[in-house]
Amino acid sequence: MRVLNLLKIASKAIILNKTRTLLTMLGIIIGVASVVAMLAIGEGSKESIRTSISSMGSNMITIKPGADDRGPARGSGGDVQTLTMQDYEAIKKQATLLNYITPVVNGSGQVINGSSNWPSTIYGVNSDYLKIKSVDLQSGSMFTDDEVKYASKVAILGQTVVENIFGDGAEPVGQMIRFNNIPFKVIGVLEEKGENTFGQDQDDVVISPYTTVQKRILAIDYLNQVMASSISEDDAANAVIQVNDIMRTQHKLSDNDEDDFNVSSMEELISNFSSTSEMLTLLLVAVASISLLIGGIGIMNIMYVSVKERTKEIGLRMAVGAKGADILMQFLIEAILISITGGVLGVLLGLGATVFIEKFLNWPTSVAMYSIVISFIVCAVTGIFFGWYPARKASALDPITALRYE
Repeated sequence: MRVLNLLKIASKAIILNKTRTLLTMLGIIIGVASVVAMLAIGEGSKESIRTSISSMGSNMITIKPGADDRGPARGSGGDVQTLTMQDYEAIKKQATLLNYITPVVNGSGQVINGSSNWPSTIYGVNSDYLKIKSVDLQSGSMFTDDEVKYASKVAILGQTVVENIFGDGAEPVGQMIRFNNIPFKVIGVLEEKGENTFGQDQDDVVISPYTTVQKRILAIDYLNQVMASSISEDDAANAVIQVNDIMRTQHKLSDNDEDDFNVSSMEELISNFSSTSEMLTLLLVAVASISLLIGGIGIMNIMYVSVKERTKEIGLRMAVGAKGADILMQFLIEAILISITGGVLGVLLGLGATVFIEKFLNWPTSVAMYSIVISFIVCAVTGIFFGWYPARKASALDPITALRYE
């Protein structure tokens, strides 16, 4: 028999048993829909993580004092005092793969304007900070090198701070505020950035010259961290190695000594979060694949029933010249058709679920073409694997015995 004739016969058999076929497909439909939706959530999460972390400065490299700690804590370096201005100067002078670099000191306190006050964090930096963090000014200007040199009491505010101490739509540039009762002149307002991956409000911030924060707010001479940006994203990994070597030399560490600092890049952070997201996605896909297994077993069972019910038909076909291979192909094609039809319906259901998840649950999703291709391949393999044995049983029937079957 030709393949086309076999397809027609298999299609008729499926159409004649619509309800049973649909119930057989159910496991495949649910399994494929779950796999498509889970992979879409996984891909969407990875893209969201990359976008969110990149918004904090895609080429950013961070040098912190103390043991390796790459968590999302907002405080940078705490009271560990192993990072100094000498370290910053050495990195600035010797690191050839860095574009911008700034010392960073930070502390918490109350921002006050008249009777309004708001708890926030002040960051002491230099004029490279905005370039490193990929932040623009909405209004005003960045402080100058002279203002850094002379520890001028000037500040740039994030949108959250502006809204809470000045009100919506206010223009605070040129006005005076106090941070922990120390007066500052507002010289700029940052553009709104929203929350980062860790749920931290990037607009709840006050920026001032690091010399001002060191001397007038914190009364310290060490740094909480150093921020820098590599020339390009491709240079980030080598820049981390270069900075690490400079720091080890600065701190006079021998080969056997552990680092008393840590250097990390945004690319590392993206990679770590993506790996975690991938593992979670694989776990969810594995759970969803159980439905495919159940669907495959359903196909095998229904094909067994079909072989039993159509034993006389099989005997008749063999009696008029059909070979065992033709019977095997007929039932195998039937199993594959059931599986692939279930796969098509599953993909459509999965795409619908993805739209629902993104629209109503506000979860980021991204449907990758490979997930659909993989789904169809898995469906075809499922049909062949679980349909083979019933089809083999059908092809091995004795024509005379089959014709006598009641």
